[in-house]
Amino acid sequence: MTFSIAGYCAETGQIGCALATSSIAAGGRVAFAHWGVGVVLTQARTDPRLGPQGLALLRSGHNAEETVASLVASSPDRDWRQLAVLDKDGNGAFHTGQRVSAPADAITAKHCVAAGNWVKDETVVAAMVSGFGQDPFLPLAERLLRAIEDAVAAGGELDPLRSAALGVHGRNGFAMVDLRIDRSEEPVADLREAWKEWEPIMPGYIERALSPATAPATEDLEGHSKN
Repeated sequence: MTFSIAGYCAETGQIGCALATSSIAAGGRVAFAHWGVGVVLTQARTDPRLGPQGLALLRSGHNAEETVASLVASSPDRDWRQLAVLDKDGNGAFHTGQRVSAPADAITAKHCVAAGNWVKDETVVAAMVSGFGQDPFLPLAERLLRAIEDAVAAGGELDPLRSAALGVHGRNGFAMVDLRIDRSEEPVADLREAWKEWEPIMPGYIERALSPATAPATEDLEGHSKN
């Protein structure tokens, strides 16, 4: 019972994804990504093992369609799975098994792939794609977040949402954005608030990883004691 989107920014090369669902801890079970490789989303009756397997296929040179085909062929429980894959060039592919809870849909568009199951109707997935494509000059994280906000506005999931996640990976080799909301009555709204807090201090934390001697202290970033 999840709706999600994976996206690529042609200007920066960043990749990322955003999702929301009625179960908790989905950010750690659904989304798998690495810069220069791609994104794998595994949902419905989620099998987190498919995420690393999909990234390994992408890393070995498979494109999105080939990766989905290989994952489906190797999974005996494929009928229970919904998969979405975005490769390093921004090409998407998906699979929705016959036993995935309906309404279920998936769409590929320019530099993105979106999927959803147990959603109000097919307009929910279409709203994600539309929201992502509205302003391609916005930061990738903002585009992904707007996509799932539009999905909520279109009706979202049939059960009340409880968790949401937003992740973006850049060329530094680690997640620039890894925000997760769990056990919330308004997880997408809370994710928006978390992004508003993280966005202005994100460059400082990236600098702390790359150049700790010249990076700002924690109290300068967040106004609290150094940790």
